[in-house]
Amino acid sequence: MSPPDPSRAPARAVDPSRANARAVLLVLGSSATFTLAAAAVKGLEGAVPIAQLILFRNVFALPLLFVMLMRAGGLALLVPRQPRWHVARILCGMCGMVGAFAGYTWLPLATATVLGFTMPLFLTALSVVLLGERVGWRRWSAVVVGFLGVLLVARPGGGEALPLWPVLLVLLGSLGWALAMMSIRRMGQAGEHGVTIVLWFALGSTLLSGIATIPVWVDPTPRQWALLVAIGLVSAVAQLLMTEAYRRGDTTLLAPFEYSALLWTMALGVAFWGEWPGVLDLLGFAVLVGAGLFIWWRELRLSQAR
Repeated sequence: MSPPDPSRAPARAVDPSRANARAVLLVLGSSATFTLAAAAVKGLEGAVPIAQLILFRNVFALPLLFVMLMRAGGLALLVPRQPRWHVARILCGMCGMVGAFAGYTWLPLATATVLGFTMPLFLTALSVVLLGERVGWRRWSAVVVGFLGVLLVARPGGGEALPLWPVLLVLLGSLGWALAMMSIRRMGQAGEHGVTIVLWFALGSTLLSGIATIPVWVDPTPRQWALLVAIGLVSAVAQLLMTEAYRRGDTTLLAPFEYSALLWTMALGVAFWGEWPGVLDLLGFAVLVGAGLFIWWRELRLSQAR
């Protein structure tokens, strides 16, 4: 009797729990890395226009994205199946980046981060209006409570109120991210490859931000050049880590761990800028994060029931 051919041995099964554990670590690493990019934006202290920040953020990410493109299937993936939705994703994503960079520049890091967590609230509301989805009273209640958390954080009209226009820009950016997510969902349903979506967004936002940068361009100092390069490279690494996490692990498991970014930004804000959150800040943070987690939990339960 001949020995078994090792080339025909059954493939070793992947342990789902181990894969999910690695994916969780990747999400935590991605959130921490994104926080470093946010700190680099804040370190520029508004000396570089936001259009220029977006330009460099994408320029330094493009080489990595092209490597991912070649590994995923080559230049054939550059042909889009849904050009209209790519345009919508680019414009809405640009809006999201403007809001995020404005928040990191003119608000405390943790505050800008937590206001960005309004994206699931907008996404829930917009799914009813634009996608015709049904949302029950529990998720609507979470949306209302979440926006009450925004009022606790911003405290409009109060003695410790945040400057209004950066808050509005961050909220507008979160709305943009929600619309971008809906565009991505539509493209995914139509069979568009993930690398195609990400690469066209990078190409489109590079073009638009490059045009917008022309009239406002500033010559960066060596220190500013270093921070701009860091923003681009760190953002690319963070995007790669997040992509790998969602490729390896269960999406419904990973979403809550993205909220770890709040802990990282609080730590960096305290360490480098003395941004100690007050009692109302912490209460608002807890309300906003709690509302987002409840919406995630409720959607998970509904998907399991279906």
